[in-house]
Amino acid sequence: MASLLPRAPRPLFPAPSTARRALAPAALLAAGALVLTGCSTGPAGGQSGSGTASAAGATGEFPRTVEHAFGETTIEEAPERVATVSWVNHDVATALGVVPVGVPALDFGANENGSTDWFDAALEESGAEAPETYPETDGINFEAIAALQPDVILGAYSGMTQEDYDKLSKIAPVVGYPEGAVAYGTSWQDSTELIGQALGREERAAEVVADVEQQIEDAAAEYPALEGTSFVYGTLDPSAADQISAYTRDDNRPKFLESLGMEQSEAVERAAQGKETFYLPLSSEEADKLTSDIFVSWAEDEGVHKAIENDPLLSKIPAVADGALVLQTDPQEVLSVSAASPLSIPWALENVLPDIAEAAASAGGR
Repeated sequence: MASLLPRAPRPLFPAPSTARRALAPAALLAAGALVLTGCSTGPAGGQSGSGTASAAGATGEFPRTVEHAFGETTIEEAPERVATVSWVNHDVATALGVVPVGVPALDFGANENGSTDWFDAALEESGAEAPETYPETDGINFEAIAALQPDVILGAYSGMTQEDYDKLSKIAPVVGYPEGAVAYGTSWQDSTELIGQALGREERAAEVVADVEQQIEDAAAEYPALEGTSFVYGTLDPSAADQISAYTRDDNRPKFLESLGMEQSEAVERAAQGKETFYLPLSSEEADKLTSDIFVSWAEDEGVHKAIENDPLLSKIPAVADGALVLQTDPQEVLSVSAASPLSIPWALENVLPDIAEAAASAGGR
C-alpha cells in the first residue's frame, strides 16, 4: 500500500528509523468497526459509485458554510471526492465514513506497509480502495491535488498559510484549521468537529468523539497513577544544537497526557507564557530547573538513552536523574500522539500509554 501521510515543518522529528510495529490488535479493529459501522464508502480512486456513497452518508443539509482561520468556505453539495493536506485529516474523514481520493505520502512513522496500523485497520473495515498519494516534501502538492478534481480539500489540521489557502481555493472549496488555533495545533476533537461540518456528518462526528473520549476515560481509570503526575513531553538529544525542547499545550502530545489526568510541567508553562507555538527550545544550562515527575522523549534508537544519562547537563533534568525518562524509539508511536486523530488515539492507548503509565507509577515513590 502507498504511503499515507505528509511531511510538515517539525524541527523535533529526525529521519525515520527502521523500527516498525506489527499490525493493529483486535481491540483497534473493533474500534474501527464502531466508528465505521453504517458508513458507506465507495472506491477511493473515484470510480463510479464512489462519490454517491460518500454523499449518501451525509445527514446535514447543503449548501453549508464552514468557518475557519482563513474565513468562510461554502460547500454547495455533500462532497463526493475528498483530498487532504498534512496529517490527521485523512484519518478523520475515514473515521467519519469517507475515505479520501487522495492524501499526502508518509515520510515519518510508517509501518511495514508504508501506512499506519490504525489507518490500515479502518481502511480494511471500510472496504474501500486505498487513496492515491502525492509527496509533500516541498510543501503542498497543488498539481497532484488538482489532478484528482476534488470536491473539497481538508486542512483542519495543517500548517496551511494564506497563500496556500488562496491557491488551493482555485481548485476546490478548502477547509483550513480553526480560528484561534496555531499551525499544527488543532486538537483531534476540533479536527473531527470541523471536518464533520464540511462533510455534513456532524452527528457521526459527535458519536466518534464521544466514543474515543470514553476510551480515554477508561484508560485513565485503568492507570490511576497518571492522575496529577507532572510531565515534560519533548526531545532530548545530546548531539543537537538545541539539546532540549518541549511541546506546549498547543501541541497534541501534552493534550493527550492532560486528557488522561496528567499535568504539564510548571517550568514549561512558564517558558511558554505569552508565546504562540507548539514547541520551545530550552536552555541545557538550566536543565536542573526543568522539573517534572516524568519526561517523554523520542530517539532513533535506545542507545540515546545511555547518552542522555551520561551527558553532564541532560542528566541533571530531575526526571532523568530519577530514572523516569520514557524514550520512544518507534516512529509510529510518536506519530500516533503527535498527529492525534480518532483513529490513532485508541492505538496509542494500547501501544504508547503503558510505558508512560509505568513511569508515572514509579515516579516519586508512587
